[in-house]
Amino acid sequence: MESFLISKSGLKPLPRICIRPITGLVPRNYFSKPRFLHTSKCFSDLKVTTPLKVASVEEDEEINERMHGINKLGEQEQETRFDPAAPPPFNLADVRASIPQHCWVKDPWKSMSYVVRDVALVLSLAAAVVYVNNWLVWPLYWVAQGTMFWALFVLGHDCGHGSFSNNPKLNSLVGHLLHSSILVPYHGWRISHRIHHQNQGHVENDESWHPLTEKIYMNLDNNELTWLFKFPFPLLVYPFYLWGRSPGKTGSHFDPNSELFVPSERKDVITSSLCWIAMAAILVGLGFTMGPMLLLKLYGVPYWIFVIWLDFVTYMHHHGHQDKLPWYRGKEWSYLRGGLTTLDRDYGWMNNIHHDIGTHVIHHLFPQIPHYRLIEATKAAKPVLGKYYREPERSGPLPFHLIGVFIRSLKEDHYVSDTGDVVYYQN
Repeated sequence: MESFLISKSGLKPLPRICIRPITGLVPRNYFSKPRFLHTSKCFSDLKVTTPLKVASVEEDEEINERMHGINKLGEQEQETRFDPAAPPPFNLADVRASIPQHCWVKDPWKSMSYVVRDVALVLSLAAAVVYVNNWLVWPLYWVAQGTMFWALFVLGHDCGHGSFSNNPKLNSLVGHLLHSSILVPYHGWRISHRIHHQNQGHVENDESWHPLTEKIYMNLDNNELTWLFKFPFPLLVYPFYLWGRSPGKTGSHFDPNSELFVPSERKDVITSSLCWIAMAAILVGLGFTMGPMLLLKLYGVPYWIFVIWLDFVTYMHHHGHQDKLPWYRGKEWSYLRGGLTTLDRDYGWMNNIHHDIGTHVIHHLFPQIPHYRLIEATKAAKPVLGKYYREPERSGPLPFHLIGVFIRSLKEDHYVSDTGDVVYYQN
């Protein structure tokens, strides 16, 4: 029939056109996976009942754009996923180079001005409350004076790091006066705190607020669990830590033969312990002179407020982030990776009073930087740190927002696995 119509119309039949055999890969744009093609059919042998729809150039480009868009979206999702345990793409020298040179300069006169300010406030508060001697005023005094004791501790802490001045003798003198006045053994604590900085983020080697392993946690009795994880008791543990350290560790900050110290440090530990004993003797003498009740109100209650501040702030620097942060062992640990697990915290009005101790990440990496340069140094280092720096939640005048974070962390952050080089808190 087809031949008859063609002959009547005067048209000549088309020559047989055969496709050269094709083998190979079809481009990925058109198939979800590679397919091999092989054909040697001739067009005249094909029986076509309906015309094939061939995509136009515009439609082809639209398909490609759509596929490209899906791939691009997948790449963006992959980029937004951040693993805090991944080795950072920068090193410690990169962070150091980003910090302006003047941030490293220690000004002893400026440091001493903060000491004078804080000591003057401590004495003024004590004189004012004794003069007024009203039970409505005493609670306000306790909070204010305990906060100032905490501020004195932070300045002594700077002496221990050597960020107070370049003069070791001045640092030691001021550190002993400040820390002994609030019953802290200066050298004993300074050495253990140095160990903490050198091993931050290491499960076994870190010194303070390090995680318990599951084995140690499961062997704790109810009293120990209460003191470590039941609010508000963890806020009162610092004096006991000075005497006995953390669970799983032995020794004391007052014992020169403790495993905390090497033989060359024993004289320093003895000196600080004697200064602590001298301060304790002064307090006993004051108790006989003014009476134990007045001493309790003037010094005893503010001392425990200071302890609460110290435990609260130091805990929050290493716990409570909304995303679980890693702890390391073995080859996975490094000074930089451990330091990057610390957290900055905003304490509102308290930032200036306690000398910006909440600006903690850069302080942990470079404890030689004076406290009055930490904010500037942090701002300069942020572009290098990238997502490894976790912006702190902004506080109101007082950091009440951190209380809920603290309580939640006590419920969730109990121990880490006994094995593994990268581990996270469990409960």
